[in-house]
Amino acid sequence: MDLLGVLAYAELTAFLKLAEDAGLLAPTLNDRAELSDVAATEYGHFRVLRDKLSSLGVDPEEAMAPFVDAIDAWHAQTRPRDWHEALVKAYVGTGIAGDFYREAARHAEESIRLLVDEVLADESRSEFVVERVRAAIEADPRLSGRLALWARRMVGEALSQGQRLAAIRPELAAMLAGEGGEDLAEIGRLFARLTEQHGKRMAALGLTPGG
Repeated sequence: MDLLGVLAYAELTAFLKLAEDAGLLAPTLNDRAELSDVAATEYGHFRVLRDKLSSLGVDPEEAMAPFVDAIDAWHAQTRPRDWHEALVKAYVGTGIAGDFYREAARHAEESIRLLVDEVLADESRSEFVVERVRAAIEADPRLSGRLALWARRMVGEALSQGQRLAAIRPELAAMLAGEGGEDLAEIGRLFARLTEQHGKRMAALGLTPGG
């Protein structure tokens, strides 16, 4: 149950960090409310995963414990300094992490795959963040370069922590690579898909992937 465990802790920490950013960085009460709504959605996803683990006879805390250090390290390395960085992290940073989990779920049983797809749905996050970031860049085009570099840094940190997780949890590594996990061609296709999705998110925000 490594996949459900890592995803549950990712959703729990996403809720906590988004709520913190809403309280500390949002420039208006409306912005605070909007990001808090996104945080509440993440907590709802966490509860779904927690309940699923419990229904399978797995202690949610034990399932999440192996992933605490890596996920906490990613958040420590990607702490936003301002509102716009918080928005990009909510969209790009959380998005690249979600892509990893979706890739792993591709090789899981159907019920788990459907559950992962459900909890990683990001329509509400996308609409809110894209609108705010695009408006900010239009008002101050200089933001574009800084936010693109910020997004690039988050992806680099996510890849680093993903490698760390794969090293300590072989089950996750095997799910990412699928059958014949040594297949370099499949690993290449995996990273191509991750890069494509990242590029789409950057384009949606009006940013360039390369910074």
